Amino acid sequence: MLTVEGLRSRYGRIEVLHGLDLQVDSGEIVTVVGANGAGKTTLLRCLSGVQPVTGGTITFRGEALVPVPAYKRLRRGLAQSPEGRQIFTNLSVEENLRLGAFLFSDDRVEKDMEDAFQMFPILKEKRNLAAGGLSGGQQQMLAMARALMGRPSCLLLDEPSMGLAPIIVQQIFDVVKGLKGLGVTVLLVEQNAFGALKIADRGYVMETGRITMSGTAAELIADPRIREAYLGI
Repeated sequence: MLTVEGLRSRYGRIEVLHGLDLQVDSGEIVTVVGANGAGKTTLLRCLSGVQPVTGGTITFRGEALVPVPAYKRLRRGLAQSPEGRQIFTNLSVEENLRLGAFLFSDDRVEKDMEDAFQMFPILKEKRNLAAGGLSGGQQQMLAMARALMGRPSCLLLDEPSMGLAPIIVQQIFDVVKGLKGLGVTVLLVEQNAFGALKIADRGYVMETGRITMSGTAAELIADPRIREAYLGI
């Protein structure tokens, strides 16, 4: 579904991605783990189109993605739930969700919203409240639900567990795992390496703008280097 080859990107004169290669097959959950500052968020920003690509190629469902503007990538089936939630705090929960469905005006939008409420029941309880009044975990749920309202075939998830209590993190990861059964392919970027690898099919380890290791999730969890550096074992 998604192939990245030789991807490079820079902020000003400083290159932060140094020729990344990565692949995500249809129906997979693939995670990219690594320390803060490794370039994981920059990678997702390049995929969603908000960060310029200075070299390499991105192919999504057989089509070159780099020339496609960010606002057209959702129409191709690629959506992002960004780091830090970035919800519209002054709008209600329901209004945030409807903005996620801005491409559509059909009857299915109401069903999509009910599906979102089934996935995250607390959002239904708070549908008429300002999103800024939600807890951090609830805001993360809203950010994910808003992205799913765009009916993506591939969802880019950036640090969904950041700053959340362990019980909420588990809820979030359970939902991500469940997306596979709904036919949504997921590329998950996480600092919580163990939690991400437990629900993923495959993983990549990223360090200072480069992919340094890759393999099945089970292989990475079992690797002594990963266990020491990222799993605290």
